Amino acid sequence: MTNRRVIPPLTPTRRAAGLLAGLALGVAVLAGCSSEGADTDCGLDACTVTFDRGVNAEANILGVEAKLVGAQDDQVTVEVAGEQLTLTTGQQAAEVAGLNVTLDSVTDQNVTIRVARP
Repeated sequence: MTNRRVIPPLTPTRRAAGLLAGLALGVAVLAGCSSEGADTDCGLDACTVTFDRGVNAEANILGVEAKLVGAQDDQVTVEVAGEQLTLTTGQQAAEVAGLNVTLDSVTDQNVTIRVARP
């Protein structure tokens, strides 16, 4: 004889509680990113920031501020958590404030970096 455990269906109260918990998590993730002159795409442990060139571009991500300072050819200077970094495409991640920063791409219009928790 096999004992089978019967799982009762979710009640409307439990279903609503789960929905609210999911919404709260989503709002917390989205609230962690804001920008001006930049687009951000953030997950729980990493953000991709695409800065517009030629403007004062900055973003608040993962609890720190990131700014585009300048770009020339394939070399970019950014300020992350108050510290200036010079990055090139394909370079190994630079560490600042407990975060890894890499340069994804540089075009005439945009600079894209990735900021991630290790």
